[in-house]
Amino acid sequence: MKKLLFAALAVLTINSYTFAKEELPKTDDPAAQAKADQQMKIQNKEIVKLVVEEIGKKLPQKVDNYTQYVSIKSEGLRLISTFEINTAPKSDEVVIKEDKPRMEEFIKKGICQSAKRFLQSDIGITYVYANAATKKELFRFVMSEKDCSKYRK
Repeated sequence: MKKLLFAALAVLTINSYTFAKEELPKTDDPAAQAKADQQMKIQNKEIVKLVVEEIGKKLPQKVDNYTQYVSIKSEGLRLISTFEINTAPKSDEVVIKEDKPRMEEFIKKGICQSAKRFLQSDIGITYVYANAATKKELFRFVMSEKDCSKYRK
């Protein structure tokens, strides 16, 4: 199960995009800073759009014997990836109770490592896991830069 989750996290690692955020000089002029922040937001929305377009071309994608990466979309500055899990013979309730807690730390740590540049650029990451047969959402992990503080070394 860990292999499948790591593979899913690797899908979001995109090194060819350059993000703006921390490297830009700050100004004491609030109007100039607001304009610069707005420009960064516009640029990052374009990056999100390109990521959705590029990754979407390769979907659906088998992650492992139980999991398939089925879609990616955006909502503002948030990337939302959906994975479907073949949960049989387990019930949804058992998967939620037993697998979510076990997967949560692994997934969150992986997102913080593989999507670091996105998160540092105020681009949020959400992973949704659904039952492949019923399409019922089983769990979701919503991450932003501030959520990664406990995973930094």
